[in-house]
Amino acid sequence: MKYNNLGKAGIKVSEISLGSWLTFGNQLDTEGVKQTMRTAYEHGINFFDNAEAYANGLSESLMGMAIKEYRREDLVISTKIFWGGKGPNDLGVSRKHLLEGIWNSLKRLQLDYVDLIFCHRPDPTTPIEETVFAMDYIIRNGLALYWGTSEWSAKQLEEAYTIADKRNLIPPSMEQPQYNMFVREKVEKEFLPLYQKYGLGLTTFSPLASGLLTGKYNEGIPENSRLAKFKGLKDDLEKDGLLSSKNIEKVKRLSKIANDLGATMAQLAIAWILKNPHVSTVIIGASRPEQVIENVKATEVKDKLTEDVMLEIENILDNKPL
Repeated sequence: MKYNNLGKAGIKVSEISLGSWLTFGNQLDTEGVKQTMRTAYEHGINFFDNAEAYANGLSESLMGMAIKEYRREDLVISTKIFWGGKGPNDLGVSRKHLLEGIWNSLKRLQLDYVDLIFCHRPDPTTPIEETVFAMDYIIRNGLALYWGTSEWSAKQLEEAYTIADKRNLIPPSMEQPQYNMFVREKVEKEFLPLYQKYGLGLTTFSPLASGLLTGKYNEGIPENSRLAKFKGLKDDLEKDGLLSSKNIEKVKRLSKIANDLGATMAQLAIAWILKNPHVSTVIIGASRPEQVIENVKATEVKDKLTEDVMLEIENILDNKPL
């Protein structure tokens, strides 16, 4: 396992990390979480991603019980704040919700601090200046070590950096965008000026496009698949145009490349992301230890992706941002 700096920050994260969305609390109980995290850790993963919204807080509680097995210094733990409950102040990234959110997350995780805290989404009802001030307070008071954003635009990030510089506040270190073979615009084009100018790090999610890039939907949607279990996922994929016959055909052609490399389609999809030097870590999801083991092998497949193979993949995808 390779360990990368989170952008220009000194903290190092495993190039593959484990996320808890849709699994911890939804598919995995306490013992399942422990087994999956144990397998991940044994295979070099040190970064475990969470959020207050995942399983309505249960995901953090389960992770909090599981991480008792490890030295705190050996782990990088994150949470994301935005969706905290049903009250008028339980939504967004206001100073009130960010502080109450991190306090509640730390209680569930049974930790004194998280390594990374993210604004889970941009909040049009809160001035970015208020958010930056609140995050600065959180970092300076030791509740988190680094802060960042998730699914913010380059314009919003630029404003946050400008405010931090002008007010002598701690700026964001990382962004968590969706990034995979079918979703490329933000990472490969929109954020380009931010990598060199600010040293922005990326903790990307959805490397397999909700399973589309595993090839398991090539012949329809299996009954026990995530798309069958979580209707919202299927609706989102269809709304974004990802679950199309054109993309299914691309996955079938990409699967041949994976087969020729002695890899699975999932491993190829993750390895392709690892080739992007701006990506600090790729967050995978797993509902059983075997999936972790399979996905971690993408680190070996990465070395097989020569310029010629990458060009062949690019010709199939035919979606490089201009």
